[in-house]
Amino acid sequence: MEKIIIGRKDHADLPLFGLKHVPVKIDTGAYTSSIHCDHITLIESDGEEFLKVEFFGTETTEAPIVTFETFVTKKVRSSSGQEEFRYFVQGDIILFGKKYNTMFSLSERLNMRYPILLGRKLLKRRFIVDTTKIDLSLNNLKTTIYTK
Repeated sequence: MEKIIIGRKDHADLPLFGLKHVPVKIDTGAYTSSIHCDHITLIESDGEEFLKVEFFGTETTEAPIVTFETFVTKKVRSSSGQEEFRYFVQGDIILFGKKYNTMFSLSERLNMRYPILLGRKLLKRRFIVDTTKIDLSLNNLKTTIYTK
């Protein structure tokens, strides 16, 4: 499998989360990918737990709300060294016209420039990061075909 060169930031689609052309930051220091959400609610119904998540909206779109039946909780260490428990959900991300399935930690990134960080678990064996470049996937839009 040939690796794709990706810059330090780009744009991606996340169909399950109802997000299109979202700015993403490539973070080789993070193990997992992370996505900003405004509200997370744990719902219990008939003895089962569901996670209701309100993702971020933009100036032109409302914040999508998605309910997850499958999720996990893990302890993570933030970049400041603090440990906390976070919810993780599985979802697809489309980069360079290809669909990748990965885990995303749900976190509050309100004061951050990028609502999504892409970590090493997604990047490994798929991408080479060139920190001098940005938005390389946009150069490929005219030839993009969405594939698995």
